[in-house]
Amino acid sequence: MIRIRNATFRQLQVFEAIARNGSFTAAAEELHLTQPTLSMQVKKLTGIVGMPLYNQIGKKIYLTEVGEELLKTCKSVFDSLADFQMTVSDIQGIKQGNLRLAGVTTAEYFAPRILGSFCKKYPGINVALEVINRERVLERLEQNLDDIYIVGQAPTGADIHRIPFLANPLVVLAPPSHPLANERDIPVKALEAENFIMREPGCGTYGSIGQLLKNRDFCFKGSMELGSNEAVKQAVIGGLGISMLSIYALTHELQAGELVVLDVQAFPIEDQWYLCYPKGKQLSVVAQVFLEYMLNEGRELTLQSLPVLDRT
Repeated sequence: MIRIRNATFRQLQVFEAIARNGSFTAAAEELHLTQPTLSMQVKKLTGIVGMPLYNQIGKKIYLTEVGEELLKTCKSVFDSLADFQMTVSDIQGIKQGNLRLAGVTTAEYFAPRILGSFCKKYPGINVALEVINRERVLERLEQNLDDIYIVGQAPTGADIHRIPFLANPLVVLAPPSHPLANERDIPVKALEAENFIMREPGCGTYGSIGQLLKNRDFCFKGSMELGSNEAVKQAVIGGLGISMLSIYALTHELQAGELVVLDVQAFPIEDQWYLCYPKGKQLSVVAQVFLEYMLNEGRELTLQSLPVLDRT
C-alpha cells in the first residue's frame, strides 16, 4: 500500500528537480545539496511509493510511468502552495509571487517594454518570459507549463481561453531602393513576380500568408524560408526579396531608413495578438493582476511603440 503522505516536502522537491533537469548533478547544484544527500532522499521516496520512479542510462534520467505521474502530482502541489502564498500576499495588500509567460518570437519586440513597466509597478513579482516559435508555444500551452501565453493568430480548440489583446498589423516590407517603394495603392498581383522571403511553416506569419492567398488566382514566388524575423529583415535589407512581417518587428529598421513598408492593396492585414491559457485553469492572483495590466496599461504602452505608417 502506498503511503505517499509519509513523503516529505523536501523529498518531493528533490524528485521534481531531478525529473525536470534529467540529471542528479544539475539538481544537486540547483538545490545546493550533495549528490549522496540527493540520492538518499530519492531512495526514501522510492521506498514510500514502492515502485521505481526512474531509469538511469549513463548520466541521463528517464522517468517511469509511475515517475511521470508523481511529477504531475509534485507540480500540482507546488502550484497550489504558490497560489496560497500569493493569495495571502493579496490579502495583505502585497503583490508577490512568480509569473511564467511564453510568447511567440515577434512578442520580443514589445513584451519586454510592458514587463519593464509591470515589474516597476509590482516589484514583488518575479517574471520569467520564454520567447520561442509558435509551435513550441502551443506545445507549452497544451502541457500547461506557464501562466499565460502571448500569441498572434489565436490557437484553435474549445479548451483554450483566447482574449484579444491588441491589433497586430502585418505589412509588406522592402528595401528603400525597391522600384515600388514610392508607389501608392499597389495591386497585390503586382507582387507576384517578386522574390518573397517566407518565415518557416508553423509560424503565425506563414499562416497569415496562407490566408491571404486563399481563393486568390495568384501566389507569391517564394525564394527562401528563414527561421526568424531578424533573418528575414536582414535578407530584405540585403536585396534578396520582399516579405511580410508584423509592424512591431520593424520599428528600428523603419526609423533607421533600412526598410520601407509598401502601400499594397489589402494591407495591412489586421491580425490580432491574444493572451491565452487553458480553459479550466485557475489563474493565480499574480497571473490575474498581469492579465488586467496587459488589457489596460500594457495595451496603451504597446500602442505608443507602434510605428506610424506614412500613406500621404
